[in-house]
Amino acid sequence: MSEPETSLPPFDEKIARVLVVVAHPDDAEYGTSAAVATWTAAGVEVSYLLLTSGEAGMQRPPEEAGPLRAGEQRAACDAVGVTGLTILDFPDGTLEYSLDLRRAIAREMRRVRPDMVVSGGGELVTPWGFDHADHRAAGLATIDAVRDADNRWVFRDLLDEGLEPWGATWLFVVGSSRPTHHVPVSEEGRDRAVRSLEAHAAYLADLPWHPTPADLVDQVLTGGGQAAGVPRAVVFGVHKLRG
Repeated sequence: MSEPETSLPPFDEKIARVLVVVAHPDDAEYGTSAAVATWTAAGVEVSYLLLTSGEAGMQRPPEEAGPLRAGEQRAACDAVGVTGLTILDFPDGTLEYSLDLRRAIAREMRRVRPDMVVSGGGELVTPWGFDHADHRAAGLATIDAVRDADNRWVFRDLLDEGLEPWGATWLFVVGSSRPTHHVPVSEEGRDRAVRSLEAHAAYLADLPWHPTPADLVDQVLTGGGQAAGVPRAVVFGVHKLRG
């Protein structure tokens, strides 16, 4: 009798546009950017939406840290081929699930019109431990905003801005307790992901305990590869929303 298949299948659907929604600069660089590098290498257009500028995350005044981290995020985007970067001004460290947050995310979804949205799942417990409160708020608001963006009668003021409803087909959840698929990552994709995390040099310099970008990215991709049965991968909980 053959052994049951335990590895996660690859995601091989055709996609054209992706929107990655995170709370802070650097959040997308802890594994997700390796998948992004894979997508952009295949011609997929990827945009990032950051809900805060990460101004409370460094050992320097927020009015200095915010612009600095925004600049580092732009360099990180360049490393993996991300073309669109929007940074909102919700408060770092005290991000709250709210209608305003959902509206802002839905606005960007209608503007970008992605086939796929990538976000956290809003879970308290993740593979790396208890998740940050900002991450949890961002994940839950993003999941709900996917539905809001496709509903003409929710946030009607967006129609006044000329933003018609838009429904994404796929939702990819980062750090899911139940991953379903993997995105294989080449050596080049790994190297680009490392460079994207290295771009946050000033931020990481304030975290002396932080592993090197290469060590951290390798740990994430090796773990994903073991789950998927390939050398390197990023794993996601994949949900098909329509079609």
